[in-house]
Amino acid sequence: MIPARSFAGRKVALFGLGGSGLATARALVAGGASVLAWDDNPESVAKAQADGIATCDLRAASWTEFAALVLAPGVPLTHPKPHWTVELAHAAGVEIIGDIELFARERRAMAPEAPLIAITGTNGKSTTTALVSHIISASGRDCQMGGNIGRAVMTLEPPLAERFYVVECSSYQIDLAPSLDASVGLLLNLSPDHLDRHGSMDHYADVKAQLVDKAGTAVIGVDDKYSAAIADRLSQAGRTVVRISKHMPLEEGLFAEGSEVYRATDGRREHIASLAGIATLRGEHNAQNALGAVAACLAVGLEPEEIRAGLASFPGLAHRMEPVARRGKVLFVNDSKATNSDAAAPALSSFERVYWIAGGLPKEGGIEALRPLFGRIARAYLIGEAAPAFAATLGDAVEFEISGTLNAAVHHAAADSSHDESAESVVLLSPACASFDQFRNFEVRGDAFRTAVLALQGVEPIGGSA
Repeated sequence: MIPARSFAGRKVALFGLGGSGLATARALVAGGASVLAWDDNPESVAKAQADGIATCDLRAASWTEFAALVLAPGVPLTHPKPHWTVELAHAAGVEIIGDIELFARERRAMAPEAPLIAITGTNGKSTTTALVSHIISASGRDCQMGGNIGRAVMTLEPPLAERFYVVECSSYQIDLAPSLDASVGLLLNLSPDHLDRHGSMDHYADVKAQLVDKAGTAVIGVDDKYSAAIADRLSQAGRTVVRISKHMPLEEGLFAEGSEVYRATDGRREHIASLAGIATLRGEHNAQNALGAVAACLAVGLEPEEIRAGLASFPGLAHRMEPVARRGKVLFVNDSKATNSDAAAPALSSFERVYWIAGGLPKEGGIEALRPLFGRIARAYLIGEAAPAFAATLGDAVEFEISGTLNAAVHHAAADSSHDESAESVVLLSPACASFDQFRNFEVRGDAFRTAVLALQGVEPIGGSA
């Protein structure tokens, strides 16, 4: 835990007592703050009380006594309308911050030289965060990873000069971290997302830009117009900017050509790494993730050979294009995190011959957006509530069966793919649906896929799947 000493001896309001909120309350108390916490969920309030956290309906509190309102990132700050705690804080002139801001203040106070890589983007930030952390850890350095991935940031080990921090930041967390000053700020990409919480794409982009605005080095993906404009603005202001692109060669920065990663300086290219044969970094989207990770690691002082070793040993993230097992020429891949068609597209586009398991609780739009990828699908195995609608969309374009259950789909896809004469075929769970019709969440669904695959005769587990 990192005790939040920046509010020692002062009174702090805290709203939102989920996992990160409760961890933040503990950190504030450990740092000597007087915390008064609340949540709309009575169970969360009861859990905080059992943990010794003082609670009170903040509507009845004296807001002039508070030094700050610490807000959970899931609570609306601006759109669709400010939460009532936000309105009370504004009326009393109380600053509103989140746990990432608390971490930033503690790092500055305790060990400002501790390398901090803060990562955001609409897509790929979790994989990139895990990849950066893995590369640094594999090099033998002390590395802590948290934020929007894994551990709440205030539960990490306290800052030390030689301790590296890799922190994933959602737009909500960035909005509550006005003084975040990372050693390296990494903005992967921007596309419309969470606009119900940000009001417009321009405001969403402005919030994301805050992560790189104060960074010592800004690493920015320039394959979309919003991110490219941010890179140009910072460059014109004299800031240190490293551009990355998965689509085009650059005169300055890092770019990918196929599976090869290059660094360009004054138009001269230097080969840095190859992603060829790294199953966990397959696909164009992972080329961008790897570029961001390589650029960030170079910026904090790692050598290319250390980075290459870390890339080659990256185990990937569970449920995100996770290689589970192989049987002969058939690869089994768990992409349960793909809960809509946009999320399923990267996996489908990464393989030439796919035995596709899809379905669950359908999302708006179904799988029509995946039609350009239908040619890659050898056969589809449809499960859950979405099966009839998906069958109608596939029509005569793709062979399919309505398998009903995930276990049946795995067995049928495994049997069919075993007769495929292609150089490589893939049994891919990439559902393009929520899991809630048959599973509690996408993790449970992915675990069920993994269990079913590993129960097949003759499979060889890959990595941590054993």
